[in-house]
Amino acid sequence: MNPGAFLRDLERKPGSLRELADSIEGGDPWPPGRPGRIVMIGMGSSRYAAGAVATRMRAAGLDAVAEYASLEEGSPPGEGTLAVGISASGGTEETIEAMARHRGSSATVAMTNRGGSAIEHAADSVVQMIAGDEESGVACRSFQHTVALLLALAAGANRGGEVASAVRRAAEASEDLLERRDEWLPSVAELLGEGPATFTIAPAERLSSAEQGALMLREGPRRMADACESGDWLHVDLYLTKPLDYRALLFAGSRFDAAIMGWMRERGSRVVAVGGDVEGADLSVRYRHDDDPTVALIAEVLVAELVAARWWLAS
Repeated sequence: MNPGAFLRDLERKPGSLRELADSIEGGDPWPPGRPGRIVMIGMGSSRYAAGAVATRMRAAGLDAVAEYASLEEGSPPGEGTLAVGISASGGTEETIEAMARHRGSSATVAMTNRGGSAIEHAADSVVQMIAGDEESGVACRSFQHTVALLLALAAGANRGGEVASAVRRAAEASEDLLERRDEWLPSVAELLGEGPATFTIAPAERLSSAEQGALMLREGPRRMADACESGDWLHVDLYLTKPLDYRALLFAGSRFDAAIMGWMRERGSRVVAVGGDVEGADLSVRYRHDDDPTVALIAEVLVAELVAARWWLAS
């Protein structure tokens, strides 16, 4: 793992997303037909991505769930079920083992960024992430591509153009954040880095941004970081604002943002808002198309990733 390589991986995001958009527009990568149930299986970044999209799927009336591959008893296999095993490396043992439960009963798909990997042999078909080689060994572009491809699964047949359009806007959003990083990144990294830990907060529909963002801060620069859902924050994490010099990266857009900021202001916590101007936040990072929730779901995590890269390079 190398911080310079991680930064280069991030800088390749816009081009990588545009290639993915072309691929999605060129043809539906998923098996034909609409399954009765969708079970998405993974660990770490893979599960984060699946969890956010599963929320969207259920809101659209689909029977969908994202599961830890490490579950002792996962969803039962059966006819009408599509089991999607997600592993960027293609070698996640827990995911390969979980897929074995479904093989022969459920329709199975392996989603991976590495051709010829072990997970491909555990499934009936394969969806390639098309994220390219992640030089740093950190699943950053592959995380983004997982989100986008699962959105294509959620959209169903004949709607690939809509997803491809959203992915292209996410490429523009990523490009905007990268091109203007000298304007916002130094102050954001300094504010978040002065506390004992960094807390990431996001709405349930985009919780993957908070989860992946916190993981990037842990995995690269090895900083203390943890994620929380916006509404749940008022029940479980607000207590930390009293004993800690609390520093948070708030992915804006929840109806609970104002209540969160009430506690933050009362206890002198410091907050960076991403994707919206949140009253009381110390800093705000805006980017192109940040009023589009789908673009935010795909692109906003880049803010946390660039902070992680800056800290990692300085360590």
